[in-house]
Amino acid sequence: MAQNGRYPHDASMSAGTGEHDIPDIVIRRLPIYVRTLKAIEATGIETVSSDDLAEQIGVTAAQIRRDLSYFGKFGKQGKGYDVPTLVAEIERILNLDRQWAVALIGYGHLGQAIAAYKGFDPSSFRISAIFDRNPKHIGSVSEEGARVLPETEISRVVREHGIRLGIVAVPASAAQEVTDALIAGGVTAVLNYAPVILRVPDGIWVREIDPTSAMQSMTYYLTDHTEGDEDRLLPALSPDDEYETVNQSGPKTVEAADGM
Repeated sequence: MAQNGRYPHDASMSAGTGEHDIPDIVIRRLPIYVRTLKAIEATGIETVSSDDLAEQIGVTAAQIRRDLSYFGKFGKQGKGYDVPTLVAEIERILNLDRQWAVALIGYGHLGQAIAAYKGFDPSSFRISAIFDRNPKHIGSVSEEGARVLPETEISRVVREHGIRLGIVAVPASAAQEVTDALIAGGVTAVLNYAPVILRVPDGIWVREIDPTSAMQSMTYYLTDHTEGDEDRLLPALSPDDEYETVNQSGPKTVEAADGM
C-alpha cells in the first residue's frame, strides 16, 4: 500500500498516458487553460496567441506551448490558437466531454455547502450520491435532489452506479474509513477535505484541500522577517467550525474538515 497513492502529491510524478509520461503538474495546469480560454471565448474572441494567453494566465508562452506539446500539435504559427477548438481538445484530454457522477461523503456544514455549490452546474460533475453517519441527516434531500444515505451503503451504491469520483468531507477521524469504502466500491479518484493524509493503494488518485493549512503557510509572509520578528508572528489559524458526528459510543464533537 502506498501512502497517498503517490501519484497526486508529488509534482514530479507522471501520469502514464501511453506514448508519453505526462508530469502531473502539467495536468493540473490544463483546467486553468480551459477556464481562461472559455472566458476569452465568452468575449467573442475566436483566436488567441500563446503570448496573449500566457499574459492572462500568468505563465510564459513557452510554458503553454510545452504543456500542450505533450498531447499533440495545436494552433498555427503566426495565427495562434482557435479558441473553441482548443477548449474542446483540452476538455477531451481531461475527459470533460462527458458527465461524471460523484459520491459525496459527509453532509455536515461543509458537505451541505459542497452539495449546494453552483459551480458544478456548468461543469462535467454531478453529485449523484451523498452519505453521512448522522441519523438527523440520513434521509434528507439536497437542493439537487440527491437523498442522503447511511455511510454503511457507500461501497454498494458506488459500485451499483459505477461512480469513479468521491469527495471526502468528514472529520479526520473518519476520513480513512470512508475512503476505504469508496475504493472498495470502485472509486479511483478522491478529493479530500479532511485534514489528514490518506493511505490508499497504488493507482488511486488523491487531491487534498485544506484551507487551514493553506492559510497557516501564508501567515509566514505576513510579517517582515527581520530580527525580533518572532514576537510579532500571528498565531496559527484553526478551524472555527465544529461537526457533530455519531459513533458507537454516542455523539461527540470533533474538528471540522476545514473552516467553512
